[in-house]
This record gives sequence, C-alpha cells and structure tokens, in this order.
Amino acid sequence: MTTKLTIDEGNSSTKLGLWHGDHLTEVVTLRHATLDDIRNFVNGHAPVDALIFCSVCRRDKDDTRRLLAPFARKVIILDAFTPMPLAIDYATPATLGPDRIAAAAGAWQLAPGRQSLVVDMGTAITYDVVTSDGHYIGGNIAPGIFVRLEALNHFTKALPLVETDGPVPRWGNDTASALRSGAIRGVVGELQYYRHCLLADQHPEVFLTGGSADLITPFITTPIHVEPNLVLIGLNSILNYNENQ
Repeated sequence: MTTKLTIDEGNSSTKLGLWHGDHLTEVVTLRHATLDDIRNFVNGHAPVDALIFCSVCRRDKDDTRRLLAPFARKVIILDAFTPMPLAIDYATPATLGPDRIAAAAGAWQLAPGRQSLVVDMGTAITYDVVTSDGHYIGGNIAPGIFVRLEALNHFTKALPLVETDGPVPRWGNDTASALRSGAIRGVVGELQYYRHCLLADQHPEVFLTGGSADLITPFITTPIHVEPNLVLIGLNSILNYNENQ
C-alpha cells in the first residue's frame, strides 16, 4: 500500500498528515515545524512513496524540493500549475495561494459534481468557490477573527485587546463582549452571505476548515460540513491524480 505525506504550512502552524492509500492514519499540528520535526514524524513509516507540500509562504520551489527530497521518493511542491483534478480559472494563477487550491481540491474530492463554497478560517479567512463541473473560479480573502480583534486594538485609542474565550451574545452588553461578538458573529454573517450568493438550484455544499472554525460553528444556521483536514484531503487527491497520470 502506498505511503504518502501531505504537508500544509500556514501562517501560524504546519499540519503534517500521513496516508496509507486513501486512509489518513496520523495527523500532527506543529507551531513552528522544522526539518527535524518532519524527520521524526516520518521515522517508523519509511519509506514514504510520495510527498506533497503547500505553503502560504512564497518559497523557492527548487530549494524546497531539495530540502524535502530525503523524506520521500517523489516530491511535489503545489502551485496553480501542478496537474490536478480541478481546472484553475483564476486570472493570476501565479499569485494564488496553494492552500486555497488544496482546500478546493478537498471539497471536490468529498463532493464531486457539486457546487461548493470552501471556507478556510486561519490568520486570514478565504472564501472560495468550486463549480459543479470542477472549476475553481476564485473567491475572497478577509481578515481572520484574531486579526480583527488585534486591528481594533491597534488602530484605536480606547478599545482593548480581548480574547476569543468568553461570552458571545447576539448583542454585546459590555466592551469585551461587543468586540468578541462583532468579530465572531461578523464572520458568521460573512459566511452565510457568501452561501446565499451561490446558485440555490444546484444545492451547494459548504465546507469549513481552519484553526478558528470551532469559534463560529455554534452560530451557523445553514447546513455546513466541518472538515479539519480538508487541505490534507485535497493534497492527497492531487497526489493521487499525479500518480495516475
């Protein structure tokens, strides 16, 4: 059975996923992943047949491939020009974040033939659309929940920096809850607005992933699929696609 490694490097953490065939057997999330961390994760599972890496950082592909080459027989550094099961219709594909591509591919893997809204809630929040015929048409980027709270504190003279832990009433009854509810419930409103923009007659699916997803799920009133490993699922599907070419 093929052993594969999927690596998703975000702004604040890196997620490693080990696959045996199409079964995700182990996942670890690291704050600041190093090559030694990857080596320790892979040890005991060698040999890894194929590895795919995506990052929100702009890294040199050749250097990254060289650094990762010891961990797998085949290494793919994902970008918009990598062969994949989705068509990329983005006007500037060279600037498209690989994490957005991978999340879209994950949605297509889980709901082929369905229109999907893909929401990845990290430091930034991305809202991306996959059509029912397998085209990634683009989407929007917005500040994440923590960024919103930090910006309000930084760019004003009187508003404090508040944590996301605490009451999230519909209408805040003190400054802390007003800020917290404005950030968290504001994102809920964004998500449901973008869901409303999709074609209702195509019965669109909504996929939610990312480190802040659990902050908004209690307040969402429309059907949604919460998949913490959506990017890893998409990376694995792209690996499979390349293996089958």
